[in-house]
Amino acid sequence: QVRLVESGGGLVQPGGSLRLSCAASGSIVSIGTMAWYRQAPGMQRVSVATITTGGGSIYADSVKGRFTISRDNVKNTMYLQMNSLEAEDTAVYLCNAAIQTGRGAQFYWGQGTQVTVSS
Repeated sequence: QVRLVESGGGLVQPGGSLRLSCAASGSIVSIGTMAWYRQAPGMQRVSVATITTGGGSIYADSVKGRFTISRDNVKNTMYLQMNSLEAEDTAVYLCNAAIQTGRGAQFYWGQGTQVTVSS
């Protein structure tokens, strides 16, 4: 069984920073592309940032220059450093990963961590 667990969310003032983590555990053979998504109340889930196994990354236009995605392939953990946070960044942040187990490969989701940007 594979689990993805996000952490690091919370309440922060506009202009502040947070660092999210997504830890994968279980019967993992390998992890491919990993990504952060977010979902605001009443809105669709949207991609925030994606990172490949080799470290290549892409970002949504709304977070370019403010967010940085990274991963530690030894710890099976992905991070999202969020700086200059804005009220519009308020959402539940979820991680997604393509994971190979002994039974095959599929995408997994975490449960999410709440990020609230407010004064």
